[in-house]
Amino acid sequence: MAGQLWATDNLGGFMYSDQLSETLRTSLQPLTRYRNMCSVEDAKEAGTGEKYNWNVYSDVATGGAALVETQPMPETNFSIDQETLTITEYGNSVPYTRKLDILSKHSCERVIDKVLKNDARKTLDKAAHAEFDKTKLVCYPAGAGADSATDVVFETDGAPAGTNNAAMTKDHVKKIVDYMQERDITPMDGENYGALGRPTTFRQLKDDLEAISFYIESGFARIAAGEIGRYESTRFFTQTNVPTEAWTNGKSDAAHFFGDDTVAEAIVEPEQIRAKLPGDYGRSRGMAWYYMGGFGICHTVEENSRIVKWSSAA
Repeated sequence: MAGQLWATDNLGGFMYSDQLSETLRTSLQPLTRYRNMCSVEDAKEAGTGEKYNWNVYSDVATGGAALVETQPMPETNFSIDQETLTITEYGNSVPYTRKLDILSKHSCERVIDKVLKNDARKTLDKAAHAEFDKTKLVCYPAGAGADSATDVVFETDGAPAGTNNAAMTKDHVKKIVDYMQERDITPMDGENYGALGRPTTFRQLKDDLEAISFYIESGFARIAAGEIGRYESTRFFTQTNVPTEAWTNGKSDAAHFFGDDTVAEAIVEPEQIRAKLPGDYGRSRGMAWYYMGGFGICHTVEENSRIVKWSSAA
């Protein structure tokens, strides 16, 4: 039986000792970040199949113009694209024995409940990140060695040609934000874009921000989990659920700049903790987390992309 056992110290035996602390401690755990930036869709209606679809409507093909009094009203049209995501089951479980549960100082259910919740949080955040990563808009430092501290190269096929060789600076951020504004990408909260990456990616930028601007007191209520600052109409968030991409030059790591309507999460059954029906005459037990739903990038067409990835070829 793969699971928690009384007979093996590091699988259960350590859950009792004469002087075991009453405090329940677990390994360090990050909070969700990418999932927080998804738009939630209710997909609970039964019998609708595993595909969840939505329409994307274009602008009119020909814009309006001034009219001559005797000229007929011009006519135009618009196109409709359909995007989709697949509903998937996610989950994990930890079996344990009744003997372990009875003899342990810490409640098996309490410990397993906590570690399963941590696992669910990380698993679903990685699933959301995988959709952010499908954006067609990528960028990296300019220059022959992709090492410019000020200029940025943008590409629209999702495949960066340069190997990123520079730490992200405030000048890079300015170029990225200008690019997003020029593409008419709607801000994530009506005022600001978002940027999400690992803490070391924003280290140079955080140092720059310390000398430039801080939140005013009235703005603290609006700071979200993981938010480290705001600059150039962009709110910066850190995450550690998704591992480093370990770029060749190692001076930075991936980050996603984004506006509104980025990734959709269709929820059929929200994540939940479930207990296994006892087996072997009550001696075999278990707990699991379970979720049914899916994540999908909202716009797969480059012209409508809302996410720009700070990226690297290797």
